Amino acid sequence: DPVEGKTHLVLRLEQNLAAVSVALVKFANQPETQQFLIVGVAKELQLNPRQVTCGYIYTYKVDTACTSLDLVHKTQVDEVPTAICSFQGRLLVGVGRMLRLYDMGKKKLLRKCENKHIPNLIVDIRTMGHRIFVSDVQESVYMVRYKRAENQLIIFADDTQPRWVTTTCVLDYNTVACADKFGNVSIIRLSQNISDDVDEDPTGNKALWDRGLLNGASQKADFIANFHIGEICMSLQKATLIPGGSESLVYTTLSGTVGVLVPFTSHEDQDFFQHLEMHMRSENAPLCGRDHLSFRSYYYPLKNVLDGDLCEQYNAIDGSKQKSIAEDLDRTSSEVSKKT
Repeated sequence: DPVEGKTHLVLRLEQNLAAVSVALVKFANQPETQQFLIVGVAKELQLNPRQVTCGYIYTYKVDTACTSLDLVHKTQVDEVPTAICSFQGRLLVGVGRMLRLYDMGKKKLLRKCENKHIPNLIVDIRTMGHRIFVSDVQESVYMVRYKRAENQLIIFADDTQPRWVTTTCVLDYNTVACADKFGNVSIIRLSQNISDDVDEDPTGNKALWDRGLLNGASQKADFIANFHIGEICMSLQKATLIPGGSESLVYTTLSGTVGVLVPFTSHEDQDFFQHLEMHMRSENAPLCGRDHLSFRSYYYPLKNVLDGDLCEQYNAIDGSKQKSIAEDLDRTSSEVSKKT
């Protein structure tokens, strides 16, 4: 209970079992008010070299007061269920490198279909509408759709860059933000013509047989923004920080940093901060002499993101430098300080 700080229930797993993923799910073939807690469990998991005896998917029934759990059944799988996500009244599970769709059964979860084309290991699954965004441990994000008529999960687009994904966040129907193990945050978007092609292909045969180069998907997503934070991001979340304000992308890192990526609402602001950042790079170089632009482009070129931390340092530099930068921006130094 987050309000009173009480623990209502603790469930101990057996020896050598570890919970690796969890999700709250409603099944279409169950009462609408009934929620189920799905827990992905690994047995005797060894990380390096990677091996596991087997995996289990535990299904718990959640009571109406959300204070107790009742074990309905457990389903054995051959790999670790590393990612679980609710999808249209069913359950999507990443079992090793296989993407599977499960439905509720009386004695165990029933496997409805699967996709075996993810190359290494599924680490995250997100959904929006009919689209599924599946993250591979080292090959970035795959865009998948479920064809109900054919009961198929089809990869219709993927990313051009390899990314060791830690977490993702869906921003809209065509756009997903992802963070990787090397401290980068990227925003990947499907171009508008890809979206139309995907939704207007009623048979699914085109995407199924029209395979791209090197076993990749036939269509490619573009990355529209990239920024090197320098710390491993563990979570990304879309949030409104000010009541009535625009949504921002909040990230948290392994070192305990909480940061925000805020979208610009006007070209004027973007132009102003871009020029301020450019002046700050030349006037206030980092202490260790490293080039700021090369740091922010450590793995992939910096694209469409401005460094607010650098712009904020305007207030800490010499008054004469502040004045010369403000004159170049056609402002007074107090106006620039107010903007930052």
